[in-house]
Amino acid sequence: MKAFFSEEQLLHTPQQFMRLGRISAPTDLPSRAHSLQGALAARGIAVEAPPDYGRQPLEAIHSADYLDYLETAFARWQALKAPGVDPGPEVLPNLSPYYSGRVEAAGRGPCPSPSIVAQTGYYLSDLSCPIGPHTWRSALRSTHSAVAAAEHVAATGGAAYALCRPSGHHAHRDRAGGFCYLNSSAAAAARLLQTWTKVAVLDVDAHHGDGTQNIFYQRADVMTVSLHADPTGYYPFYTGYAHERGHGAGEGRNLNLPLPHGAGNDPFLRALDSALAALAGYGPQALVLALGFDTYKDDPISVLKLDIDAYRDIGARVASLGLPTVVVQEGGYMVQAIGPALDAFLQGLARA
Repeated sequence: MKAFFSEEQLLHTPQQFMRLGRISAPTDLPSRAHSLQGALAARGIAVEAPPDYGRQPLEAIHSADYLDYLETAFARWQALKAPGVDPGPEVLPNLSPYYSGRVEAAGRGPCPSPSIVAQTGYYLSDLSCPIGPHTWRSALRSTHSAVAAAEHVAATGGAAYALCRPSGHHAHRDRAGGFCYLNSSAAAAARLLQTWTKVAVLDVDAHHGDGTQNIFYQRADVMTVSLHADPTGYYPFYTGYAHERGHGAGEGRNLNLPLPHGAGNDPFLRALDSALAALAGYGPQALVLALGFDTYKDDPISVLKLDIDAYRDIGARVASLGLPTVVVQEGGYMVQAIGPALDAFLQGLARA
């Protein structure tokens, strides 16, 4: 097992996010990565810095206008400063876009306004994605870790772990959301498709992988499967329902398995068995596992109730597929728990 991580991923230090109408202290802290690094070191797993691939690996999954926005947003936001104008320390939206029937029929394109204020409302879907001076670079290097892990898996046919922080699975083709700016799991899948013709993304984070679903929803070469808390009362609310099965060429290539709030190990693992059966029917040649630890029972923003033993079982079940596998780190915000959770997962992955 090889692992990939760049120290530049620590540079993203959000100062705030909105929760239930209150500006709250951030939960996506650099200390999350430190805890995961400690778990890797304890198991003797070497961590390598990924190459700098630039924007190229992202061009297959994100729109150019969105990437341009993320790369330049903070500098343009700071340039708003003028007498009587004092923008906040981070880029955050104060409006949401609306669509005319014409735009809806034509599909969403670049933001029609050059204003940084307008574009921020257009490209940031919520108030949990503040952009600071180093957010772009940290998110970019996070995706590079996923791509490097996919390169290793493509070369060896084995497994690799990408310590991705910031996370990525809520990042859509052209907008950020839920602490996520660039979709690392999708970037890994896109790289695997350069070697294999059928790839699957299995998401076991507490939240629906809405961005990943959005990116691959009309494609037949990537099956997306997500286990997550019932979104009727939980982020991302608007997607993650069982009736969402893909569209066009992707019909039948998307599977959502929402779980009741309060679900623990047994119902989660039963749903995982259903997911693995569906994957077996699809027949992927390689797998991306979007691994979240915000399913843990004491996580500050979770409504699921898994204990540490569950992650060992998840690892063993994933390993039983016998597929080349890229493990991409997603959520998990109880710093004291995510290191032991990763250790348990890796035990299970090596056991099968």
